[in-house]
Amino acid sequence: MRIEVDNLWKRYRRKVALRGLSLCFEPGRVTGVLGENGSGKSTLFRIVAGVTGASEGTVRIDGNDVGVRTRGETAYLPETDSFYSWMSVGEQLEFLSAFYTGWDAVKARELLDFMRLTPGDRIDELSQGQRARLKIVAAFAWPSRLVVMDEPFNGIDPPSRRRILEALVRQYRVDTQTILISTHMVYEVEGLVEDVVYLRDGQVAIEGRADDLRAEKGGSLSDIFEGIVL
Repeated sequence: MRIEVDNLWKRYRRKVALRGLSLCFEPGRVTGVLGENGSGKSTLFRIVAGVTGASEGTVRIDGNDVGVRTRGETAYLPETDSFYSWMSVGEQLEFLSAFYTGWDAVKARELLDFMRLTPGDRIDELSQGQRARLKIVAAFAWPSRLVVMDEPFNGIDPPSRRRILEALVRQYRVDTQTILISTHMVYEVEGLVEDVVYLRDGQVAIEGRADDLRAEKGGSLSDIFEGIVL
C-alpha cells in the first residue's frame, strides 16, 4: 500500500508532535521510521493506523483517506497492548480472529510456536517480552496489506530481536505487505529495512533508500543517524 503524507501537523495542548510532515512510503517495502523518543514516530503511526486524527494535513493510503476502509487492511502494533488480562493466549487470539478478515489459525499456531508461547498461558502471567511477542503474533496471523509496528521489540531480550525481525520479514510476511517499523534503536533494523525515514522534532531530518544513504554517507545507518543527533 502506498502511503502519502502531506503537510501533516499534530498539535496537543502543550506540545506540537508533528510539524508540517510530508513524505511517501512506497508499497511492498520495509521502511524503518527512526528517531529518538519524542521525535513524532508514534504520533505518525497512530494517524496512519486511524487511531487518532491530524490537526492539519492529510494521510492517504492507496489514494483513500484514512478511515474504515484503510483500517480494515492495516495491522497496527501499538507500543502498549490492550489484551484482556483474564484471558489465556489462545482465548485472546480466538477473540481477535473475529475482527480480522482472513485470519489464519494455522499461521497463528506456527507463530505461537516460533515465539515460544502456548495457548494455555494466561495473559496476566506473561512477561513484558512475552506480551510483545503475542502482539506480533496477532499482527501477522492475518494477511493485512499494511503492517505498522511501533517499537515492537520493547521488552524482548536483545539477542532475540534480530532473529524475530528477520523471520517476520523473510518467512511470515505476505509478499505484497508494506511494513513500517519505528524504533529509536537503529541497529535493530540495520540491514533489514529497504527505506528509512529519520524524524527529529516532528520533521523529516533525512530519508531515502537505505543502500543509497549508506553509499552516499560512507557508513552504517547507525553512524549516519548518530551524526544527525550530535
